[in-house]
Amino acid sequence: MTPTIIILGVFLMLPVIYAIVLAFYKVQLLGEVNYNFTGLKNFIRIQDDERVRIALLNTIQYVLIVVPIQTILALILALLLNAKIRGKSWFRVAFFLPTVTSSAVLTLIFMWIYNSNGLLNGFLSAIGLPTYNWLGDPQVALKGIMLMNIWATAPLFMVIYLAALQDIPESLYEAASIDGATAWEKFWCITLPFLKPVTFFVITMGIIGTFQLFDQSYIFSNGSGGPDNATLTIVLLIYQYAFKSLDMGYALALTLILALVIMTATLIQRALFKEERLDS
Repeated sequence: MTPTIIILGVFLMLPVIYAIVLAFYKVQLLGEVNYNFTGLKNFIRIQDDERVRIALLNTIQYVLIVVPIQTILALILALLLNAKIRGKSWFRVAFFLPTVTSSAVLTLIFMWIYNSNGLLNGFLSAIGLPTYNWLGDPQVALKGIMLMNIWATAPLFMVIYLAALQDIPESLYEAASIDGATAWEKFWCITLPFLKPVTFFVITMGIIGTFQLFDQSYIFSNGSGGPDNATLTIVLLIYQYAFKSLDMGYALALTLILALVIMTATLIQRALFKEERLDS
């Protein structure tokens, strides 16, 4: 265990502890590096930062929409692929392809689709409908990222659900059929209860992943969070403060706030699944 402990300590725990300490400092990175202790000033400053409020609202909106849809879609796809259909293996591979594709590549592809002269507007024009500035409208820019990520991440959770479905004893369904249970009753009384631990895992990973949205938002807006801060997320804002404004102490204070938000969301979800464990 010693090599593993050393690696985790050096590359994980020490940076985390160092980041927590620097959140209470004003760090000067240009010229001679200076550390000035400011106490809670970085955290107090967050309360008056309008961009933090916008980024937090965008991120929460993104989480509340993407996580439920991708979870439900993953379960539906898993149920379909677990059924006895022809070409099941081919469909599994086809559905899983977006997951193994680079996030940056997928973002560039969807930018081409949403572009004013892209595939979507070309299709609308071909059928006689008006085109739209999908990337330039603050009302729909974030929705475009949501659609892309749902399409790209649902297949991963589909595979997890599919593995869990195949672990449910077939004898339970056979006994339910003998008792005259309908397909819906089998799903509600057998499938869903057995999938609760997996659903806890899927939703937890979904929450963590969506709160950490960065690369798609960065590429869509060229790092600005536009249009009109519509795609500005907490992680993108942290990046801007840390590497553009070089305000590392304030960026780390925001990072700690984000960590607390994710932890709180996870604990709330754990309370909803309090009787379930992943190894049950």
